[in-house]
Amino acid sequence: MNEELCPCGSKKTYALCCEPYIRGEKNAPTAEALMRSRYSAYVKAAFEYVYDSYHPRTKQHFTLEAIKEQSAKIHWLGLTVSDKKNGSVNDKSGTVSFTARYEMDGKTQNLVEKSFFSKEKGRWYYINGETQFTTTAKSDKVGRNDACTCGSGKKYKKCCGKI
Repeated sequence: MNEELCPCGSKKTYALCCEPYIRGEKNAPTAEALMRSRYSAYVKAAFEYVYDSYHPRTKQHFTLEAIKEQSAKIHWLGLTVSDKKNGSVNDKSGTVSFTARYEMDGKTQNLVEKSFFSKEKGRWYYINGETQFTTTAKSDKVGRNDACTCGSGKKYKKCCGKI
């Protein structure tokens, strides 16, 4: 068995943590598990899983190619979950707040997000999130008309902030 630690920061092996969700062997049992597995999928370049885990009503705003393109310049460095509300096995909705550290264009940055999830027919989906991007110690909210921080060259409102 592969003893590689899971990128999500759980301190479990990848094979016993996020990999079964990403491979489609089972559904994430909680909103937090889905959020962690989406982060791991970004790290592992399993973009089909990222795309498939969007809620059907928000998925229309994304394409698999756009997710791949936005992720091409990003090197993920770590994930810290800071808060969660609801989102357990018996809930129908939940929120998870986290900070994902990454490097892009030679700068270490943080993605701070409060993510919203919904459970339908026994499966958790990512709906959207309230996002802040920071570089090192500076904290600025991204304006809708600012250039998107993913490096696409588009305005934030037409790219990652489209929801």
